[in-house]
Amino acid sequence: MIAFFDASALIYSIEGAEPFATHVRSALANIAKKHPNIATGLSRLTCLECRVGPMKSNNGAILKVYDDFFARADLVWVELNETVIELATHIRVHHGLKTPDALQAASCLQLGRDHIFLTGDAAFKRVAGLSVKLVGGGTLLPIDICP
Repeated sequence: MIAFFDASALIYSIEGAEPFATHVRSALANIAKKHPNIATGLSRLTCLECRVGPMKSNNGAILKVYDDFFARADLVWVELNETVIELATHIRVHHGLKTPDALQAASCLQLGRDHIFLTGDAAFKRVAGLSVKLVGGGTLLPIDICP
């Protein structure tokens, strides 16, 4: 099982205001209990989106937390290759997601059926085959995302 983080879920977890951060961490904990060997998956788009805010605000401390997290050797990266782009195009056309969201959904779907897509955006539920877990307002699991 792979927990794939949309940028919103990772941002809530790392720098989110309460009660969002607690909801995300709680949901992560619940997922980890059910799937003790769960891995953490990301796209390069998540990396980009998470780093923009701290860079804009010149918040070196939060940027370092993200950079340290993204440097972890145990992360499962999904690259934005031709297959992802083609699927994202299909998702955008047929499900009405914006381009970044379509890219995230397509990236996660590359992991196969054994995934949980963690996000704060309910629009992802429109994508067939995407196992969406809404976080930030409800639940998440305690995968040790911060070293």
